[in-house]
Amino acid sequence: MGIGNWRIALNLVFNSKYVQQRLFRIFMLVLLLMSVGFVKAQKSIPISDSLSANAEKLNVKLGSEGIGKIWKMRFGEYAVVSSRRGWTSGSSHFNLFDTKSESKSTEKFSFVLSGKSNDSARVNAAMNIHIRELHAIKVIPGFYLGDNGLLEETHNFTSYITINGDTTETWALFLNTSTGQNMPDKYEAYLTNGERKIYIFSRFSETKGNKAFAMPAAGYEFIEDGQSLSALQYAAGGLFPTNKNIIWLNNALNPKMKLVLAAVMTAILELKLTEQQSRVGE
Repeated sequence: MGIGNWRIALNLVFNSKYVQQRLFRIFMLVLLLMSVGFVKAQKSIPISDSLSANAEKLNVKLGSEGIGKIWKMRFGEYAVVSSRRGWTSGSSHFNLFDTKSESKSTEKFSFVLSGKSNDSARVNAAMNIHIRELHAIKVIPGFYLGDNGLLEETHNFTSYITINGDTTETWALFLNTSTGQNMPDKYEAYLTNGERKIYIFSRFSETKGNKAFAMPAAGYEFIEDGQSLSALQYAAGGLFPTNKNIIWLNNALNPKMKLVLAAVMTAILELKLTEQQSRVGE
C-alpha cells in the first residue's frame, strides 16, 4: 500500500465517530488522573500539633483589587472593609564610572479589617527596599571590565495595628530580610506591643518525591513563649493548588488578640500577593 493510500486509510479511521468518541474518553480519563495527582500532590505548611488540633482553619477568599486599593480579602468572620494604596516612591544613583549603583524604594498601604462584632483593626504598612549592586563596564563588544553582582538587598516590612482607634496599645510588626554576595542571609520577624513579643517563623513543606510537584508550600507561624498562636500559608505546594491562602487562629485566644493576628496576617498576605504580581510583570 502506498503512502497516499495509508493517509487515506488513517483519515478514514480518525474521522470515524466511534474512534473520536474513544479518543475523547481516553483524553478525559488522562485529565482525571492528572487532576487526582495534582490534588494528592498539594502540600500545606507544617504547623505545630497544638495549633492544628485547636485552631480554626480559614480559607482566604480574594475579592476585587481596585485602583489604589489592596485585595478585598475575606476569611471566616473577618473582612477588609476599606483600604488605600499609596504610590511607590524611590531614588537611585550611580558612582562616577557607573560601576556601582544604589536604589531605595518605599511602598505604603493601609486598610481596616473588621469582624462580626463592632471591633475593627486599622493597619498602616510600609515596605522599604534597599539594593546595592556592582556593574561591569563594556569596553568593546564582548569584553567587559569588572563584574555584575548583588552586594546587598534588604527588605524591611513594617505594620502598625490599632484596635478601635485606641493608640494606647499599638502592635508593631517587623519582617526584615537581607541577602547579598559575601554575606549570610538574614531573617528577623516578630510582632510586639512593647510588653509582649511574638516571634514569626518561616514554614515550608517538604519537597521530596515527584519533582513535577516539588514546589513547596510556604508561610509563617506565630509563636509566643513556646505556644503557637496562629499561622499563615501564602503559597501552596504542588501544581494548580486549590488551597493556596490559609489562616489558622488558635481557639484559645480572646477575640481582640484574634483580630490583631488576623490583621497582621492580612498585611503579610497583601505583601506576598504584591511580590507575586511584581514577579509576573518582570
